Amino acid sequence: MLDVLILAIALSMDAFAVSVGLGAKQPTNLNKLALKAAFYFGFFQCVMPFFGYFSGKGVSSWVDDYAPWIAFILLFCVGGKMIYESFAEGIEEDISQITHRVLLILAIATSIDAMAAGYVITLMDVNVLTACLTIGFTTFALSWLGIYIGSKSGTLLESKAELLGGIVLILIAFKVLV
Repeated sequence: MLDVLILAIALSMDAFAVSVGLGAKQPTNLNKLALKAAFYFGFFQCVMPFFGYFSGKGVSSWVDDYAPWIAFILLFCVGGKMIYESFAEGIEEDISQITHRVLLILAIATSIDAMAAGYVITLMDVNVLTACLTIGFTTFALSWLGIYIGSKSGTLLESKAELLGGIVLILIAFKVLV
């Protein structure tokens, strides 16, 4: 279960980083924004691993011998993408107004990684529902917190969170091979 919690925290870093940026952008009406962002990010981070998990289960009989390598490549690529994005400007710089539509698009964009990680859950000795709920709840909590941190610190922590998440996913990738 510790592996699932570490995976959940690492996957949540994308949503946390975006939440920090959103909180820095809109320092008023934080309670409403924090709840909306946490719900959107938490929900999609919970649902997307199910798609990856069931897709992985569907093809697992064909790729059983290569499953650890596939999981390694997926996690390594997702982690590398997060590290790369930690050095780029945040997408929330271009957002003029934070609407439900904007939050929906951001939630989907930040949860694509979770779908790839859902495949990794097929290799873990854990209940898929427990894993996905843990990922969703962790993302909810960190996104909610990110809004408040962003309102106080600006975007100072935004790229560092994404960098840390990417590094952790790469470390998990190597652990899958061992």
